[in-house]
Amino acid sequence: MTVIDDLPAPRTAVPLLLGALATSAPLALGLEPSGAEVLMMGAGLPVRLRPLRRRLARLMYDQRYGVNTADFADLADFGLDHPERVYYSPAHWGTLRRALPAGEVSHRDVFLDLGAGKGRMVLEAAGRYPFRRVIGVELSPELTEVARANLARTRLRLRAREVEFVSSDVLDYDIPDDVSVVFLNNPFRGRTFAAAMERLLHSADRNPRPITLIYFNPVEEAHLLSTGRFRHLRTVARTVAPWRRRGEAGVFGTTRVYAVTARG
Repeated sequence: MTVIDDLPAPRTAVPLLLGALATSAPLALGLEPSGAEVLMMGAGLPVRLRPLRRRLARLMYDQRYGVNTADFADLADFGLDHPERVYYSPAHWGTLRRALPAGEVSHRDVFLDLGAGKGRMVLEAAGRYPFRRVIGVELSPELTEVARANLARTRLRLRAREVEFVSSDVLDYDIPDDVSVVFLNNPFRGRTFAAAMERLLHSADRNPRPITLIYFNPVEEAHLLSTGRFRHLRTVARTVAPWRRRGEAGVFGTTRVYAVTARG
């Protein structure tokens, strides 16, 4: 989740860029010494266009769907900071659409987002797929309430039969034995991640069934593969800007899809 280019743009940058686009005002464009970023000069200050463009896209989708999911949130603000917990950063709208073909989901499937934050991926799952049930689990009660408010007021037409948000530590949450699709947006790492995956495998063993794991920013992929229980199916990479070398950002910005395999 921690991608420097995705950090929120300065609040003053949005009206500057919108005003420039609306009036066709000339933009002073240039490159940083590294040649890694295009700049726009606004009010005498350089504004990075790429993160600003992403920020605007996030806000436009939120406005379209009538929700509030774009702003980042630091768990320290809720007294929940921990070295293995990652701050809330929304995955991009369309992440599931690119990673999970519609034909792979039926009305019998159940979707689970571990570390649901403000509920963006829960809403995308409920709006784009005919899941029987969609569940978002989030540690912070405050973020859970934001997610519930987003669900109540969204203009998305939901296809899922049932949608719920649960406020719980993942280490205390018993994964339902009918879950068939699990989503992670790098919400935790280290021993917390290992324990959460162990719980998922326990559920898979209690009730053997096909389970798909969708992992955005798969920082802990090495642990997944070391268990011998997760088989990589495909990788969905975000478009790479022409001035950035491929692979420069490592796993960040990619979504990897795995199948949970039966115990040997």
